[in-house]
Amino acid sequence: MTSMSFRNIIHNHRVIAVLTIDKIEAAAPLAQALLEGGVGAMELTLRTPVAMEAIRTVKRELPEMLLGAGTVLTTDQVEGVKEAGADFAVAPGTNSRVIRHAAEIGLPFAPGIATPSDIERALENGCEVLKYFPAETSGGLKNLQNISKPYEHLGLGFIPLGGIHAENMADYLQEACVTSIGGSWIATPALIETGDWTTISANARAAAEAARQID
Repeated sequence: MTSMSFRNIIHNHRVIAVLTIDKIEAAAPLAQALLEGGVGAMELTLRTPVAMEAIRTVKRELPEMLLGAGTVLTTDQVEGVKEAGADFAVAPGTNSRVIRHAAEIGLPFAPGIATPSDIERALENGCEVLKYFPAETSGGLKNLQNISKPYEHLGLGFIPLGGIHAENMADYLQEACVTSIGGSWIATPALIETGDWTTISANARAAAEAARQID
């Protein structure tokens, strides 16, 4: 994927479920529950020992899922998630070395930004899809509108994440620079731990329908 096609593909998935998996056996049913609810994109964070294997499992069993790897902090992790089959990767910050390595091996990458300096560092490394993180505690939508305004003519796409929930997701999605939102409320750790796929599907369905109302 080129940067622009990555932006377009992400925009087609207005809601990205952000997940942390502790048990490998939860990976496939969780992804299936999201798909059944109408959410076809997920970000699996690299915060547990099973995360990399979970990416492999989801990609093998549900290849139609747009699958991202989150909390990608090192070049070794870039290599690992690419090998595991991730379609893209994101990070909480803007690490030039990691971004460049992802570009070298053809892995679409969205670095985390919270300031204009972060945006310019990402631009310097060829990024056009940026993760606005942590969204709410960094000043929310108003701050994103302010810091993105000087770069509006460049057509950047932002993925707000951190404090996004069912009640404020529509506000973000109505903003022209927002390609999609990331949300952990759809499949919380408690819901995943108990295997409550029915509730996860219902949450995904509600989020997907809210996004459709805006589009």
